[in-house]
Amino acid sequence: MSWVRIWVHLVFSTKDRVPSLHSKEIREKVFRHIKENAQIKSIWLDHINGHHEHTHCLISLGKDQTISKIAQLIKGESSYWINHNQLIREKFIWQDDFWAVSVSESHLVSVRKYIQQQEEHHTRKSFTDEVEDFMKKYGWALINTK
Repeated sequence: MSWVRIWVHLVFSTKDRVPSLHSKEIREKVFRHIKENAQIKSIWLDHINGHHEHTHCLISLGKDQTISKIAQLIKGESSYWINHNQLIREKFIWQDDFWAVSVSESHLVSVRKYIQQQEEHHTRKSFTDEVEDFMKKYGWALINTK
């Protein structure tokens, strides 16, 4: 039997960062659905939360799972579900890209708390500022390929 525990903090946004998840009620429905669907697909989704235009997930990868495949399964099915159930008026689409970082066991409590406190966090900081902070923290740079 294989034993794997690789924790990943996965973040993705709505297409063009449109604030489609504008109400707490919609976000709660979407996040509950994503959690239930992840369970059906054998994705260990420990925590999920977000704000108007983005979602944070704390995931433990299984031995046959990749970050890309998990992001595809979560985003694809949830956008279909949101549109099928007409949760918002306009067509809902997640941005194609995402970002993900590994999380050590010793930081799980702080990452869970960070994800849980998204509502409060975004009263002080925009998602754009949050992304810029993460890019600085992890040494990422946007590369314009056009």
